[in-house]
Amino acid sequence: MSIVVTAAFTPREGTFDQVVAALSPAIAEVHEEPGCQLYAIHEAPNGQILMIEKWESAELLDAHGDGDPVKRLNASLEGLLAEPVEVTRLAPIPAGTAHQGAL
Repeated sequence: MSIVVTAAFTPREGTFDQVVAALSPAIAEVHEEPGCQLYAIHEAPNGQILMIEKWESAELLDAHGDGDPVKRLNASLEGLLAEPVEVTRLAPIPAGTAHQGAL
């Protein structure tokens, strides 16, 4: 079963563009990782950057979390965030059509 994850990044005042610049190369790297089905960022109305991820399995997600792209990303974000990244693993509740009712 695939795993959906959100990660909320809260940039310090004036660092939004720097956080996006730090995230962008990591996204390209992660897209090449085994099991990555979705890894995308969006701007939230409250100024956060919300990453939405979808992974083939919990094991591959765990390997991603221990991987070099995440280590490099964490280093590049140093000093840019107002608070720690909030990561949430979500459990699907399918409803409606199979295509539209679940990520």
